[in-house]
Amino acid sequence: MRRLLTDLINAAPDLEVVGSAPDALVAREMIKSLNPDVVTLDVQMPRMDGLEFLDRLMRLRPTRVVMVSAFTAAGSETTLRALELGAIDFIGKPRADSAASMGDYAEELTEKLRAAAVARLHRSPVASQVPARIPAPPLAIRSNGDGKIILIGASTGGTEAIKDVLLGFPADCPPTLIVQHMPESFTASFAKRLDALCAPRVIEAQGGEPLERGVVYIAPGHSHLQIRRQGVGYFTELLSTAPVNRHRPSVDVLFDSAAQLLGHKAFGVILTGMGKDGAHGLLRMRQAGAHTFGQDEASCVVYGMPREAALVGAVEEVVSLENMSGRVLACVARSVA
Repeated sequence: MRRLLTDLINAAPDLEVVGSAPDALVAREMIKSLNPDVVTLDVQMPRMDGLEFLDRLMRLRPTRVVMVSAFTAAGSETTLRALELGAIDFIGKPRADSAASMGDYAEELTEKLRAAAVARLHRSPVASQVPARIPAPPLAIRSNGDGKIILIGASTGGTEAIKDVLLGFPADCPPTLIVQHMPESFTASFAKRLDALCAPRVIEAQGGEPLERGVVYIAPGHSHLQIRRQGVGYFTELLSTAPVNRHRPSVDVLFDSAAQLLGHKAFGVILTGMGKDGAHGLLRMRQAGAHTFGQDEASCVVYGMPREAALVGAVEEVVSLENMSGRVLACVARSVA
């Protein structure tokens, strides 16, 4: 696996593998001597597992790390923990028997490494414990039987950013739909993890659920998520159509459905992420009367998606991650139904 990853990375003209370590103890010394821009890290290693190594590394020598993970339920739990500890991003392990898709894998790998190389390290090196469920302050909206809906899109760095936003939401928050770029084997674990931490109920959308206050719907990794209107209510809808902006689920698909159906009752948020997915969908939301928010550059891990949204005029208000939930909820509370 190390040889395969080395070959794929070295084939890119702007990237070079400066070292390859068989275990964490060797890696520690190589990182000290070679000072790499980015480290790829497996969870399964001899002598010390990847999470323990990552925790120590982020405490003593904060480094940009991309996890290389198995696409399994256990792998997804471990990867989400790694992102909490400070890893920038993750990618699945390639299958050597799948030569047809190896070119796509190499492109995804090198894109993630380039993004990681310029990403900001925001996680506190001592914040290695998962917080207990924290009740959000009673900021919000007591009169929300009016169809107001929050929509959030994110990519690189988004798992932690989404968690930070939702920790500020009360148990009776408006229905909230989220697209986070993530493989299908990860989204159920992501939703479960958020549900254990946050005051609202957090679920992976299955399609056909009525949108209810106090519920957050995470797009599954295998399908686009959009809003469907039926009678006087709104429901989730999943689509297995082609990727949009090379992603499925795509933020643009979700935002476009809100632009078409919700108008000024929609509140769009675009968070940290690589690429431009969601930028034009957020613009269409704003043009339809929605209130729109973009995460500021200083608090983004990767200022890609919010920057693209700001460049096309989609962002009404630029907000730090720390203040995002409060600003969105305040806007919901004061907006006219």
